[in-house]
Amino acid sequence: MKDSSYRENKNKKPEKEKTLIQELISTLLYIIVITSIFLCIRLYIIAPVSVEGASMEPTLQDGDHLILNKVSDVDRFDVIVFPAPEEDGKQFIKRVIGLPGDEITFQDQTLYINGETIEEDYVDLSKVSDSDLQSLNSDFNLSSLEGVEQVPEDSYFVLGDNRVNSKDSRSFGFISRNNVTGKTSLRIWPLDRLGFIDKSND
Repeated sequence: MKDSSYRENKNKKPEKEKTLIQELISTLLYIIVITSIFLCIRLYIIAPVSVEGASMEPTLQDGDHLILNKVSDVDRFDVIVFPAPEEDGKQFIKRVIGLPGDEITFQDQTLYINGETIEEDYVDLSKVSDSDLQSLNSDFNLSSLEGVEQVPEDSYFVLGDNRVNSKDSRSFGFISRNNVTGKTSLRIWPLDRLGFIDKSND
């Protein structure tokens, strides 16, 4: 009886070791799968992004944290993220004003798209002096800026909501559709302003 009991206990040890190894492998595979899914989501679908600077005030504030959607189509007045022209490693956040084929004119502090007056509720320059408005937010059209009448195919014309403190298409020109990282409409931080970013002119 002793010999038989000894043989049974001896046979159980390798089985326990095998079960432990199987559990470790299973856990490792689970971690790999979850990590891969997370990386794919971040790379191809959504990702966090933070705001630096004041170019999108009052809509977005310095330090705001947003969720970037990488798969949705871009429409007029969407807020998009793209690599900063001529500034390696930096991202810009701006609002799409002109789509391919649009004619853009800004005159007497009023925006016109295809001849239609646009009420820009997202812009607040009430505290800016008249002299600064004239010098920092002066009249323009696409012809004076880029020598063309319309936004080119597969391109966007973008502006910051803070027109007197924004480096945008007025200085660096059109943004290629292929260079758009994604668009954002959801703020997740700070908590007291958690929610969707208002999009005017829908």
